[in-house]
Amino acid sequence: MTASSQPSHEAPFRGLRVLDFGQGVASPYAGYLLAANGADVIKVEPPEGDWSRRLGTTYGSHSALSAVYNRGKRSLVLDLKKPEAIATARKLAATADVLVEGFRPGVMDRLGLGYDALSRDNSRLIYLSISGFGQDGPYAQRPCSDSVGQAFAGLVSVNVGADGIPHRVGATLSDVCTGLYGFQAVSTALFARNAVGNGRHIDVSLSQSTAALLGHKFAEHVLEGGAPRLLNVPAGSYRTSDGWIMVTLVTEAQYVRLCSALQREDLAKHPRFASFAMRADCASELAAELQKVFPTDTTASWLKRLHALDIIADRILSPSEWVANEQVEATRGSLCTVTPNVGDVVAARTPGKAANSEEHLRPAPDIGQDSAAILSGGWS
Repeated sequence: MTASSQPSHEAPFRGLRVLDFGQGVASPYAGYLLAANGADVIKVEPPEGDWSRRLGTTYGSHSALSAVYNRGKRSLVLDLKKPEAIATARKLAATADVLVEGFRPGVMDRLGLGYDALSRDNSRLIYLSISGFGQDGPYAQRPCSDSVGQAFAGLVSVNVGADGIPHRVGATLSDVCTGLYGFQAVSTALFARNAVGNGRHIDVSLSQSTAALLGHKFAEHVLEGGAPRLLNVPAGSYRTSDGWIMVTLVTEAQYVRLCSALQREDLAKHPRFASFAMRADCASELAAELQKVFPTDTTASWLKRLHALDIIADRILSPSEWVANEQVEATRGSLCTVTPNVGDVVAARTPGKAANSEEHLRPAPDIGQDSAAILSGGWS
């Protein structure tokens, strides 16, 4: 094995073979993370392509979703309604290290591509199944999406807007965290396989992954017998004269300094606002007072004053503003993949990756772009 073909910090999974049957975001993202870490990932898609290619505005054969979550992969078109396509899939799976799928439970079994069937020929196969509610249980066959995953897991209930309505988070948060948990589970299974010798079937769902993302919220609700008291009041979003700012605080001293920055020392001395617990009981009243002050100056001016007093605050950025931000540019927090017939596909760099390790990933492929090469040559 040459040095360039060996695993490295930039490509720790170099030499790993992955079959990615995923569509949408969750399972393709798990596949992307494997590709970003050096694995040879073959994306298996139907003749019409992954359905995420048509979700939202399309650019060539891609949407923004498919162009981001399928970077670094090769595309193989297989019509799994045909026996010869199933035979090809089984042949590739026989020498694969990892298989990722995102169908409803039972679909891959009916195709003859389930874990039990494939592991008989490849006992070292690590098989990741991603679904809405898991492989078992009374909800296993229910349809699910990112929005439903957020709702079922409780995320929507803790994201109540000023209108009093519980809202979904405006990003595919359930999908992305599910792909991330799936990648984590595959990584640990690969480590264990070195000692154990065989692979395993991994069951990861949108509902469970999103619930895990909520962290301490379940403990809060159980311990307090319902919705917990607000934390960090008057933390929140405030409109300035030219935008929005996010302010938070974690100590009583920070509240006093905040009132000083706002030139509202009276709020620091008010007996009803004397502690976090007391402020939580009159959060709306206190927020209304702050909402009178922040619009009197610009975001930049407020940040200068707040940061001078070591108060936790920053401007609320849009995605395009984030990409152009000086901190993001200085730390190379975003990367751009020039994709044929699409243009510049900008995404956030994966945290913890070795420097430059995502820079040279091939762009997301067109539908079946690599079918001929894979069918004639197999794995790279």
